[in-house]
Amino acid sequence: MTDRAWFDAAKGDIPQWAASMPKDADGTTIDWDWVRSLDLAHGVGTIPESTPQSIHDALKADYATRERLESIIAQCNSAFMTDFDRFIGSYRLPRALAYANRRLNDNINTLLHLGEQQHLWAVSRERRGRATIAVLKPYSGSGPSNDDQGMLDLSGEAGGTSAGNTAAENSDVKFPTTVALDDIQDRTAAILDARAERRKAQRFQKRAGDAAMARANLSGATSPGGAALPGGAAASGNATGHHPKPDWRDAYLPGRDVDAVMGIDIETTGIDPARDYIIDVGFEFMNMASPRPAGEPETYAYEQGYYAAGDAYGQSRLAFGVPPENAALGNALIAKLTGIDVRGRSSEAGYRLFDEWPQAQAGLLARLTQQPYVAHNATFEHSWFMLNVAGYAESYRAGRITIIDTLPMSRQWDPGAVPTNEHPYGDNTLDAYAKRQGALDSAHNERHLGLEDSHIMLVAMKHHLAALKAQGKGPWGSTGRAGVGGKSCGRKR
Repeated sequence: MTDRAWFDAAKGDIPQWAASMPKDADGTTIDWDWVRSLDLAHGVGTIPESTPQSIHDALKADYATRERLESIIAQCNSAFMTDFDRFIGSYRLPRALAYANRRLNDNINTLLHLGEQQHLWAVSRERRGRATIAVLKPYSGSGPSNDDQGMLDLSGEAGGTSAGNTAAENSDVKFPTTVALDDIQDRTAAILDARAERRKAQRFQKRAGDAAMARANLSGATSPGGAALPGGAAASGNATGHHPKPDWRDAYLPGRDVDAVMGIDIETTGIDPARDYIIDVGFEFMNMASPRPAGEPETYAYEQGYYAAGDAYGQSRLAFGVPPENAALGNALIAKLTGIDVRGRSSEAGYRLFDEWPQAQAGLLARLTQQPYVAHNATFEHSWFMLNVAGYAESYRAGRITIIDTLPMSRQWDPGAVPTNEHPYGDNTLDAYAKRQGALDSAHNERHLGLEDSHIMLVAMKHHLAALKAQGKGPWGSTGRAGVGGKSCGRKR
């Protein structure tokens, strides 16, 4: 069980958020009184009766609640990070909303499963735009049986619910009644696509405004270095060879003075930190320049016997659980990918949930703030820590956390990451990067477990940096940075 007092404290922050964030990510005015009325600790899902219409109505209500919650959560990061006057002191309200939304999502998946059991509909998981959603179709009674009904994919559709237990007790009853399906379809993809189009239009307007301002200020005049671009930057040629264009990920590149780092990787039940659960965290430490600290054990038994500890030290593997309702539906794809079967990770089986374990969160945060942390596609870990680790968002905003990402190292500095039709920016997966840097034998594949993936990532990073230094490239090249590098709030580049 978790300490419920922090939910009350989170609601106490509502006036701060209401003053700073009047609208959600979709431009809708937020009803903060509605947010205040929610029982975030004990659940916001609907408990249906066993009748078809009751199940239909419960699903409709839960979808509506999830849409409202997620549109608020999606706006919180921007509001918090641009609160330069620090009027919003804590990020615990978004964490509390995400906590409730995960359980609500479990409730939705249980209702979907219950509807299939009672032959009210058939569920298929389909990719639509930016999301994979549950599509409801009329039950035909013909088609192959699905022993994994409710199983989720990496889109973040996690399963299970406590609220569905009442109806589930009578799930063996078959109702011939049909229910309308048009008003209980998952609108996630449509919402995300519309949100992305609005942001695209806003970016276009900003660029157009910047270009107009540049012309008005005569900053587009030709300079000795060549004709300036609308933003005032001179064009550089890259007609031959592999010259990736700079992008926002470059802020996460390491500097030439980087040394002691913590590599971390997490495994989750999906890709959405507001819907899914952290089930595995692995991390270890490695010095990129100086020797491994004296006294650290020279060996470690990784799951993969052919992994050698080498320069790594301080290895740790943490296993976490899921609510019983989530475990009941299972997660076939995650089991196949990681070997972790959530059906055996129920909190009733003794596994503690990461978002209900403040001591585990505090311990992880202490390590994340001691030195730069490294992840491959680090924005993934960052987004999960924001909504799961108490104090992380506050520490990040205060500049106490530095993030380094090996994905842009692969993309920008690894000549083996050659663009192809399949990989327009080169193959920058951890598996491919580790193999190119000699951290993973070509006969083996990325394990998809936190500690093992952290290890091959750090080994690849160290090999890569050593080669770049010898060549005078990367951090030691003309565009390299002094210092440890990485992304840290408030630090001048």
